[in-house]
Amino acid sequence: MQHAKPGGRASLFAAALVLGAIYAGSTLVTPLYPLYQRAFGLSDLTITLVYATYVVGNVAALLAFGRISDQAGRRFVSLIVLALAMVSTLLFLFAVHPALLFVARGTSGLAIGVGAATATAWIAELHPAADKAPASRLAAAVNLAGLALGVLAAGLLAQFAAGPLHTVFVVYFVVLAVTAALAARTRETVDAPERSLAALSFAPRIGIPSELRMAFIAPAVTAFATFALLGFYAALLPNLLANSMNLHSPALSGAIVAELFIASTITVIATPMLSARTAMFAGLWLLPPSLALLLWAQMDGSIVWLLCATALCGLATALGFRGSLQEVNRIAPEDQRAEVLSAYLLCCYTGNSLPAVGIALLSRRVGHLWADAAFAAVSVVLALVALAVGWHIGGDHDSAQRS
Repeated sequence: MQHAKPGGRASLFAAALVLGAIYAGSTLVTPLYPLYQRAFGLSDLTITLVYATYVVGNVAALLAFGRISDQAGRRFVSLIVLALAMVSTLLFLFAVHPALLFVARGTSGLAIGVGAATATAWIAELHPAADKAPASRLAAAVNLAGLALGVLAAGLLAQFAAGPLHTVFVVYFVVLAVTAALAARTRETVDAPERSLAALSFAPRIGIPSELRMAFIAPAVTAFATFALLGFYAALLPNLLANSMNLHSPALSGAIVAELFIASTITVIATPMLSARTAMFAGLWLLPPSLALLLWAQMDGSIVWLLCATALCGLATALGFRGSLQEVNRIAPEDQRAEVLSAYLLCCYTGNSLPAVGIALLSRRVGHLWADAAFAAVSVVLALVALAVGWHIGGDHDSAQRS
């Protein structure tokens, strides 16, 4: 398949807006979880399962629709994705039963799972640079900025606007509509896109070549641990504020989660010269002190320490995610890159959801603090495993090069 030449700045802006807008929907609900708990009488575990349903949509997108825009075209799939995001937004807007929250969150996950791959590829094809590293950094920065803006805007609107469970979704629906209008005018970069459903392939492509399995362990475990920390913030931070600090402000919880993603965005922009392995190892080394500071903030009930911990967590997650993704891209054979990247993304998605559900289950038995301490301990063990394996594989690679 051939792609057209790079487009202008307006086209690149529109593709970036698609990516940022759909990712904003991922964190839009985070400050609203306590409000839904009170409105529907939901437990901490139920609301965490609502959050985790998002990942079901992500995995469905990965397995069934991961390559669909390569065949049907970036613009066409982007418009379908934005329509799905609008459906999810309307489901949240008119939710009168907890079951609708699960459906809305799953639909959002499906839209973001398909849309992220589509818009990221679109940005790479529209970017004027021959070297695609700047396009990758732009996509990563837009991704993180969208997550930050979504949760910050949702928290502010829930705190200060009328109808805290409705206004934010009206505003977001308008943003999606404007984004769709701009995307519809953006040039397609896939030559001769398929328009027949029968001509499209939905067969999943996921796997790791046997010779890469040891090398894959370090970036895969890094991705799992990194996204587990992101999932902790997105799903459980409002409960941490309420239970440990007696703070019940949607604006505050939204601002703190936004701080995490802002710190990550700045880190990605400010560290373009770090190699993949250096960034990955730095993220892993920073993970234990980040978790220790987060636990100390919870035990001390200190918002100041929480803000410091969040900034450090943002630095660790940005380096861990960027480094592990670049490392996977580096080791993957050209003809098997899609399969290897899909396996990597599966690690990201499971890390984003399973630990958060585990914390919610464990907290029912031992309390929030001990459940969070267990999460921190497991995360530190994972970081040490990734460091040990990554160091060993790197040493073997260096020895092979010298010989």
